[in-house]
Amino acid sequence: MEPKLQEQLNEQEIKINQIYESVKKTERYLRWTFWVTIGMVVLPVVLALFIIPPLVSEMSESLSGLTGL
Repeated sequence: MEPKLQEQLNEQEIKINQIYESVKKTERYLRWTFWVTIGMVVLPVVLALFIIPPLVSEMSESLSGLTGL
């Protein structure tokens, strides 16, 4: 193989490895972003679905008790 061609292939291999590392870092970043989004948005909404109905029920019971006086 020609030396110039081999040199170009070596340079391409180095660049491909750099791109691969960059893609891996981006993948990790996006994965963390996904889990943080789940933790900060979806989880509180799901918890609110379980917490708000009993609170509303309790408040309505206490308010109905006040109107009876």
